[in-house]
Amino acid sequence: MSRKGKQVVTSLVSGVLFGAGLAVGGMTNPREVIGFLSIGHGWDPSLAFVMIGAIAVHFLAYRWVLGSSAPLFADDFAIPKLRHIDPKLVIGSAIFGTGWGLGGYCPGPGIVSLGAGSRDALVFVIMMTLAWWLTAKYESRAVAPRALGAAGSKLV
Repeated sequence: MSRKGKQVVTSLVSGVLFGAGLAVGGMTNPREVIGFLSIGHGWDPSLAFVMIGAIAVHFLAYRWVLGSSAPLFADDFAIPKLRHIDPKLVIGSAIFGTGWGLGGYCPGPGIVSLGAGSRDALVFVIMMTLAWWLTAKYESRAVAPRALGAAGSKLV
């Protein structure tokens, strides 16, 4: 099998495993998620165990990745390079958290629930896709003027 084929198979198996874990862990049930996020009245702490398990797996896997010289089927690891907190991160996190709290979905569980035929998930995924598209449009327009000099020519 070619390297690209191995990447595709690995991605597919990882995605199916991730989706199954979300479903088994209850992350695809918006009522359960909102019950977890509603600290106080009717709080359901059961998803904390799912999150603790996910953090533990990530902790171990990240250490393994950092100790490896290269990925099995890629040239290098896709590890975030930014290490600072900026307004874009804070605002994006606030929007993400608000959407998660209101809808009961975040992107992964929303897509898994969409695959299960949930109409609520369909609305969520459509709105999430629209938000991504609008953000990309906004960022491309916000960055474009900075790339031009005072006379309208590109800076070199």
